[in-house]
Amino acid sequence: MNRWLFLAGAILFEVTASLSLKGALTHPALYVVVAIGYVASFACLGASLRAGMALGVAYGIWGATGVALTAALSTAFFGEPFTPLMGVGIALIIGGVLLVEFGSQAAHRRAASTPTAAEGSHE
Repeated sequence: MNRWLFLAGAILFEVTASLSLKGALTHPALYVVVAIGYVASFACLGASLRAGMALGVAYGIWGATGVALTAALSTAFFGEPFTPLMGVGIALIIGGVLLVEFGSQAAHRRAASTPTAAEGSHE
């Protein structure tokens, strides 16, 4: 459970840093938020990996969720466009990440049900 909380923290810090980067163009003091946000994001991502989350899954979810939230929130905060084509692109990214997650789960189940070479050689 902790790995998911760390991953959620990584996503929130990354999205905050990205949005602050846009805001820092007119308010340079926000560069402090950018730096802290990215450092905190990578620290949380590392903690998620240390807690046992697979790299491909963690990075995929982090990246896809970050893209989706940043695009949606930049529309709300900065009036940037959000077109139907962008929505389709985000849906495809999320679908790809889900496929990676399901594939990872299937691989773990397969590995857990297959005896290792050490277990199979009782001579």
